[in-house]
Amino acid sequence: MIDLQLALELMLLGCATGFLAGLLGIGGGMLLVPFLTWLLSQRGIDGGLAVKMAIATSMSTILFTSISSVRAHHRRGAVRWDVVRRLAPGIVLGGLVAGAGVFAMLKGQALALIFALFVGFSATQMLLDRKPAPSRQLPGPAGSLGAGGLIGFVAGLVGAGGGFISVPFMTWCNVAMHHAVATSAALGFPIALANTVGYVVGGWSLQTGLPGTLGYLWLPALAAVASASVLTAPLGARAAHAMNVRQLKRVFAMVLYLLAGYMLFKALTV
Repeated sequence: MIDLQLALELMLLGCATGFLAGLLGIGGGMLLVPFLTWLLSQRGIDGGLAVKMAIATSMSTILFTSISSVRAHHRRGAVRWDVVRRLAPGIVLGGLVAGAGVFAMLKGQALALIFALFVGFSATQMLLDRKPAPSRQLPGPAGSLGAGGLIGFVAGLVGAGGGFISVPFMTWCNVAMHHAVATSAALGFPIALANTVGYVVGGWSLQTGLPGTLGYLWLPALAAVASASVLTAPLGARAAHAMNVRQLKRVFAMVLYLLAGYMLFKALTV
């Protein structure tokens, strides 16, 4: 269990991450992962394991945030469900492989470095605002399976909703930015579901000594953050539709750079 002050702090954090999820189609891991890592370290959890548990718990909150966020986007007709259907099978496969296998084998330092590299690259592509070839379209079934697999796999390693890969990928394939953000929110659920199952299976025999854990998940923190994030995700979605495309890309890129910088720091210090 957690005390009242910690519960309130986690709920405030959940409000912020929920808003980011609705605004940018990401799971808010920029705030959750560092904060949870620090909290877990303060409770005697080894630094490398704290990073893993923070990543897993952050990803699990997306199960709840994505539902709230995608409902708001769907009401505005922004979700490309045809894209969701094409990418979801690969996402589930990639997430299961990452969460149940590779995640448990990698050290916290390696996970932090992978996170920083992928997010930094995605931010640069978004900030440069490179225009895709007019004829470029989403790939066929095999290509969509592979793209979905990569999104689910990398998202599982870093505890994010995959928006830092799926949004740039979709805009590169000439999906409009607002549609890409909304569709990324919808893709967050299969990403989170597959990886959460993987984190539980992969960490089933893990002994942390901390009450309220299931595999790599810290359940009290998950409950507090998720209960607050579902309230603010629709507000973020509303803000996203009020901004123009160029502003949204800049906000998205800045958030990604902050995330990459923090995880690079963790990679060098864990």
